[in-house]
Amino acid sequence: MRKTTNTSAPLAFLGLACAVGVSTIYYNQPLLLEMAKTFGTHHGQIGMVAVATQVGYAIGLLLLVPLGDVLERRALMMRLYGAVAVALLLVAVAQNFLWLVAGSVLIGTLASVTHIVLPIAPDLVDNAERGRAIGTVMTGLLLGILLARTFAGWVSHLHDWRLVFVVAAMLNASFVPLLWRKMPRLPPQQRLSYGQALRSLATLFRTQPLLREAGVVGGMMFAAFSCFWTTLVLLLGSRYGLGPGVAGSFGVVGAAGALVAPLAGRLADKHGSRWVLTMSGGILTASFLMMGGEELLPLSMTMHMVGLVISVVVLDVGLQMTQVANQTRIFGLDPSARSRLNTVYMVNYFVGGALGSGLGTLAWAHWGWNGVCVAALLFIGLGGLRHATGKRGDGPQMHLSNAEERVLEF
Repeated sequence: MRKTTNTSAPLAFLGLACAVGVSTIYYNQPLLLEMAKTFGTHHGQIGMVAVATQVGYAIGLLLLVPLGDVLERRALMMRLYGAVAVALLLVAVAQNFLWLVAGSVLIGTLASVTHIVLPIAPDLVDNAERGRAIGTVMTGLLLGILLARTFAGWVSHLHDWRLVFVVAAMLNASFVPLLWRKMPRLPPQQRLSYGQALRSLATLFRTQPLLREAGVVGGMMFAAFSCFWTTLVLLLGSRYGLGPGVAGSFGVVGAAGALVAPLAGRLADKHGSRWVLTMSGGILTASFLMMGGEELLPLSMTMHMVGLVISVVVLDVGLQMTQVANQTRIFGLDPSARSRLNTVYMVNYFVGGALGSGLGTLAWAHWGWNGVCVAALLFIGLGGLRHATGKRGDGPQMHLSNAEERVLEF
């Protein structure tokens, strides 16, 4: 592997950058009930805010992340973090539901900066340690996903849900000069235009069966994860009378699962990504069986909460293992195209997340919590089926025509 010699930012800082970027798309989840009260919308409709943010994220992954293979990445990241701050302020002053949804799409689109940061990690290490490096940075990313909910839930208690987005905007704006100080210049590894980068996405998708497989498996597992987190605040509010602060606190519980990322990376390096994915599918299945099963038992509220806490930890361990294993294998396909490989994979991933948020909300509205758990298990089953029928091995599987080789070599 050819290391990028001028990329000296530590993995821990890259993890922090991922956490700051990705957290912006999850602030709304524990605040959905409060937003519904502000704009007079019902539970089924307010779930569209979470869906809109994830759809925006998929758009940003498709249109913005390929720029990581085209432009100098430090300057690109600084611009995007500044733009995220502006989008957060637009949501903070939203005057109607349509404004809120449109602003959420914009936040998601710009927050895709996270996946310009992530592909830098494997550039810093040898191939034998690629899983460990990705696991370290992914720890920051998952902590951002989970602790964003905690941050939003408790900051909203200081005033209202709008304050969350004001504070978040200040955080993202302050990160711009921090990037200037901490990150070196990061020129692209290839000379190609934006149009060439976008055209090569189709080539990568068509010629890389392992990339397509990882996208389906990751998307379905993230759909199950999103079923849970989008509807958790609805469960706690309607059934137990608990507010967004408590819903957000489950992010702290789930953060324990983020600590498995470096271990998952080492396991992928040692046993292979497919082995880790098999383990993660079983763990995710167990988490939703626990969630659905304990709801059927005549337990006290305290015991139900204990069961839910345990299930959350198991859920986040399983998802983290899935993500580390998938990105370990796709980043090994072509080191010079890692931003574009990540684009293809993460578009699939967050389309799955949007499906999970939307169908999870619908399942809650029609069949309650057990309906949510069944929907999540169906997503896991689809991902497991694709994994079971996939091609063995983690190595490159590229079969290109001469024209396609020219697209990727620009």
